[in-house]
Amino acid sequence: MQRSEREATEEAFRAAARALFISGETIDGFVASATPGQLSACRSMLEAELVHRDRAKRQRLLRQARFPVPKSFDGFDWSNVSFPDGWGREDMLSLSFMERAEDLVFYGPTGRGKTHVATAVGMAAVSAGHPVRFWQTAQLVPRLGKAKREGTLDRLLADVAKARLLVLDEFGYVPFDVDGARLLYQVISESYERRSVIFTTNVESGRWGTVFADDKLAAAIVDRVARHGRLVEFGGPSHRLEESLMLGKSGR
Repeated sequence: MQRSEREATEEAFRAAARALFISGETIDGFVASATPGQLSACRSMLEAELVHRDRAKRQRLLRQARFPVPKSFDGFDWSNVSFPDGWGREDMLSLSFMERAEDLVFYGPTGRGKTHVATAVGMAAVSAGHPVRFWQTAQLVPRLGKAKREGTLDRLLADVAKARLLVLDEFGYVPFDVDGARLLYQVISESYERRSVIFTTNVESGRWGTVFADDKLAAAIVDRVARHGRLVEFGGPSHRLEESLMLGKSGR
């Protein structure tokens, strides 16, 4: 083996070993005594282990996210999706909003693809190695109430706190009582400037008071989202209706 080849192999070996948290002293000792073949074989083994761990991590993150149905951006029709001025689809797909713990509000009528895109963004975040939690809001609120009654609220909130991205799907589709609204407010408030939240909703922010049964709570949340959030509007025909009518588009 040429020296240059050994140097390249050694560099790759050291990088893989450091990624697996093997001490520098152990690495140096092995490199000093290893034959070229041993160095190459160990490098391959360590790199294979890194690939395995990375794959296992993403599978674990995917399970923990609890997406109802896997979704991707492939084939999605963006023609009826409106982004804010100066901020567009590529900005969203880059996940740069998560670096600044910014929120996104996906607003529009039912069946326009809000949940589809929110899920796809969440899955992209998982692929990038970020923990995500996906909740239908109507399921999260009673779950919070049950956890509070059973004395396990801290555990549930700690699980949410692990996420870099929280998706609250169908926000406002079902109104909450005051206790449920306060618990949901706690989740959203504790996420402020700590993690990004994606809301999918068909309720204008001006009517969020009807959802929370408390105008002050709603105003506080709207204020937080307005400071660190962006509105993405979904219009056009219903994707669900179009899909249900696909059999009728066979050119009879």
